[in-house]
Amino acid sequence: MAGAASEERMDRTAETNASNRAKQTQSNTTGQPTRTNRVAGERRRRRPTKSGSILSEDVIVECAVRLIGHHGAEALTVRRLGAALGCDPTAVYRYFRNTDDLLLAIADFLIGETLTGYRPGPDWVASLRELGLRVRDGHLRHPRVAIVAAARVTRRHNEFRAVELGVSLLLSAGFSPADAARYYHVFIDTVLAHAALEASYAALAPEVREADDRSWEETYRMLPAADYPAIGAVRPHLAAGMSGSPFEDVLDLLLESLARRV
Repeated sequence: MAGAASEERMDRTAETNASNRAKQTQSNTTGQPTRTNRVAGERRRRRPTKSGSILSEDVIVECAVRLIGHHGAEALTVRRLGAALGCDPTAVYRYFRNTDDLLLAIADFLIGETLTGYRPGPDWVASLRELGLRVRDGHLRHPRVAIVAAARVTRRHNEFRAVELGVSLLLSAGFSPADAARYYHVFIDTVLAHAALEASYAALAPEVREADDRSWEETYRMLPAADYPAIGAVRPHLAAGMSGSPFEDVLDLLLESLARRV
């Protein structure tokens, strides 16, 4: 705990220093690049890390994704990231304003993975279904990352692409602009909520998942029917009904409902 608190203090101090340097750079009103800008640009292009790789936004994001995947979101500190990259931790601030800015880039990275190879077809329902499944699959590939990224608005290129694709499919179905925006919100929030739930489950320790799964078969079977008559009525089907993922059923119910509203 003390080590984590120390790392957080170091990150906050480094972020403050980086912010102050950025303000000093912005105060130059001559229209000419400042020395800080020139040096930062040169370092971005030319200075390899101790491991021999050249830093870039993509390299930092991919390293951060691995770091969170192996150790959880609490591992995302500039100190640990610098150690994993083989560079001075403050080098990260040449690419990201702070750790939250980095987290938004990580969230956008997940969206980019989701869209890789995606080509919507003429059937808007089938295309939205595939998009929803891709979102879920991406969350399950990176469950620990998805837990902290799913609720964020990245304000970046891949998110723009995803919104453009989803809204355009609903417009092509015949929805008005107002309804297309509304139903895209319904669609993507439903997909993200269920995908994040599955990611949270996938991130649990295996023994915890197994204990939770067994409870539907063991604990619920022992409940007295007099106290829980509805559970008693479905008892033979409850374990099967609660096992596995309901994601595709939820997605199909939503899309069927939308199709009836065109």
